[in-house]
Amino acid sequence: MTGHEVGVRLTVDGVGSRLALDPRVTVLDALRDELGVMAVKKGCDHGQCGACTVIVDGRRILSCLALAASYDGADVTTAAGLGTPDRLSPMQQAFADRDALQCGYCTPGQVCSAVAMLEEVRAGMPSHVSPDVAAADIDLTDAEVRERMSGNLCRCGAYVNIVAAIQDVAHADGGAA
Repeated sequence: MTGHEVGVRLTVDGVGSRLALDPRVTVLDALRDELGVMAVKKGCDHGQCGACTVIVDGRRILSCLALAASYDGADVTTAAGLGTPDRLSPMQQAFADRDALQCGYCTPGQVCSAVAMLEEVRAGMPSHVSPDVAAADIDLTDAEVRERMSGNLCRCGAYVNIVAAIQDVAHADGGAA
């Protein structure tokens, strides 16, 4: 480590890593360029498309806007960390079953956002379209899902199937994402 680098520890999809990074490196660039994690995508690199969404310590973030040094010691989950090709997570399986993708570029961010969004709902966090922000139980309507997923863009327009996939998981027994 040189005088201009900072030490950053990240656990990514269950694997711990120690990195020496320029303090300006984003979580996205640390994942892709330093650790070779290609499950997270670089879309706009301005926090506008959501392709880079990952789950950090249980909360979804736009990894292109987050400095890696600020997340020292964090647990990062990418779409690849949610399941395996032989055993997809319920959300990954729902996306496949509902054909909730076309080109697939946005899909890792969409899946991570959907998983974390359902946890937000379970925790009682309201959105802008929640009729009663004080209600303990949120009715996860399609409008509610669309609002909560509005930061994740799909150039192909697979939104109808994305919402359906999320609803499938939300209404499954136990709702495990």
